[in-house]
Amino acid sequence: MNNTLHKILQSIADKYKSELSGDSRYYIEVDIGNQAEAIGYSELKDKYNHVNAVVPIKDPVKGMKVLIDGRTFVNYAQYDSGIAVPGYVAKDAGRPYKAFVPNDSMILNFV
Repeated sequence: MNNTLHKILQSIADKYKSELSGDSRYYIEVDIGNQAEAIGYSELKDKYNHVNAVVPIKDPVKGMKVLIDGRTFVNYAQYDSGIAVPGYVAKDAGRPYKAFVPNDSMILNFV
């Protein structure tokens, strides 16, 4: 298990804990590289820069929204917290996960 990556992913889940809904159609994206840097793991910023965690949220937020085909998320992994990441990130983290099953269409909310 990669404890550093685990801490980064857990910090994302903790930050959005009250808004998470694992099976929601609405979601926001969180840049894993930026989150790594924000919590003090700048050595992982370059490796995971522009790699996004999908954070399914209960309700839409104000701002721009884009309809995304659910097939975009093929090979994504979802954790018990509800967040989903690309499969290779899940393998790097070494945490237990299940396959992410998105809705046919998802709605990306920009915050």
